[in-house]
Amino acid sequence: MSALLTESEFEAIASSIDLPSNAFINGKFMSAKSGKTIPSVNPATGDVITDVAACQVEDIDFAVGKAREAFDRGYWSRLHPTERKHAMIKLVKLMKRHRHELAVLESIDSGKPISDCVEIDVPESLHCLEWHAEAADKLYGKISPSGDDALGMIVREPIGVVACILPWNFPLMMAAWKLGPALASGNSVIIKPAPQTSLTALKLAELSIEAGIPPGVLTVVPGDGPEAGGALGMHPDVNAVSFTGSTVIGRRFLEYSARSNLKRIVLELGGKNPCVVLDDADNLDYVAEHVAQAVFWNMGQNCSSNSRLIVQKGIKNDLLEKVIEKTSDWRTGYPLDPSNKLGAMNTREHFNKVMNYINIGKEEGASIILGGESIDIGNGIYIEPTIFDGVGRDMRISREEIFGPVLSVIEVDSPSEAISVANDTEYGLQASLFTSNVKQAHRMARDLQAGTVTVNCFGEGDISTPFGGYKQSGFGGRDNSLLAHDQYCETKTIWYDLSDNDQDADLS
Repeated sequence: MSALLTESEFEAIASSIDLPSNAFINGKFMSAKSGKTIPSVNPATGDVITDVAACQVEDIDFAVGKAREAFDRGYWSRLHPTERKHAMIKLVKLMKRHRHELAVLESIDSGKPISDCVEIDVPESLHCLEWHAEAADKLYGKISPSGDDALGMIVREPIGVVACILPWNFPLMMAAWKLGPALASGNSVIIKPAPQTSLTALKLAELSIEAGIPPGVLTVVPGDGPEAGGALGMHPDVNAVSFTGSTVIGRRFLEYSARSNLKRIVLELGGKNPCVVLDDADNLDYVAEHVAQAVFWNMGQNCSSNSRLIVQKGIKNDLLEKVIEKTSDWRTGYPLDPSNKLGAMNTREHFNKVMNYINIGKEEGASIILGGESIDIGNGIYIEPTIFDGVGRDMRISREEIFGPVLSVIEVDSPSEAISVANDTEYGLQASLFTSNVKQAHRMARDLQAGTVTVNCFGEGDISTPFGGYKQSGFGGRDNSLLAHDQYCETKTIWYDLSDNDQDADLS
């Protein structure tokens, strides 16, 4: 989408950005009623970027009230779908104009490498919003096969006020995944960004004013989970919550729903995803490239990360040699330097968690064949790409989501054992399979218990394919594809009796 600038050019953008910091409610920026703030810290330097409003229950009540008012008055919900499409596309055009600002905000707020922000996160976010905008006036209702004496219309209506609770690992992209279909369907949408990464959501809100999205239709309420997120989960005027994050917190939203108004809950949760490589896989250099990409992209802070490499014994050593070679290309360093492919971990707390798992792996008897240490770069929090060999399927590093640049290698003897190990997890978000046997690929792709299975590649599909998980990786719906619109809509039957009652009476 955009050629990379130099480090100094990105630094100049960072120093000149007018940083957003207040909540965006009813078309206006405002501080939290309590006056409380949360520091937004640059993980790469430890410096405070700005202090962001910390919304609490009273702010959420006010925001939901304004979102409900906008929905009920029909400023957006009853607007012609084509007009909604035009406003959303205008928002996309404004985001394109400010793409470098958005990329830099994402990088300094999250620790992500600027190359990823410029080449992946921002363009994919724009594509997602544009794709769903274009769908707004192309989704049809249905007519039931009810014969000549009746007309059954099956229509879609926006569900109402939708709360989108975002994670910190892909702040802008996850906002787009949820905002796109929810807005296109006619809902009022409240975004609650992660407290660590609120800046791009607030910048998006700022651009929505110029795009002509009515007040109350798009709201951004920064704040911590228990205060702001919990208040949205419990609010009786919120009709749906879409949450991406940990399985532990996802359970809470189901509880909030049960304790309040039985609001619809859509969850995209954790993963301990397998990459299965069989001994007939073609081109181990290609496989190794995908293995490294799958586990180290975004410093392993990715719910679909293939953090378990399940490989047949005969090719394991050759494959690992090539994975180590490919990993040498994954240079770790200051995120605004576009030559770095890996940046800083998101927070000191998360850095400590990942380092603790590396120590657990050592204690459990697995062998580190690459990395395993932190990297001392200023006041930042960086971890080397790490590979453990000799991992048993019952070790904690094999079963628990680490969410860092840590690969666990598990050796197997047969394809059937590979499937058994791959499915031996409480999660089921994504799985990858490498084999040259087409029949075997079809059978094993069906056997792998995951919402997305990629064959001879790592990936998540694209905007046209639904993304979500089996088991404890997901609940209630899917992101991406036209299916994503369904979770933000109610389905209504309108029934017309077309029978000629007078004629029936005469015949009787």
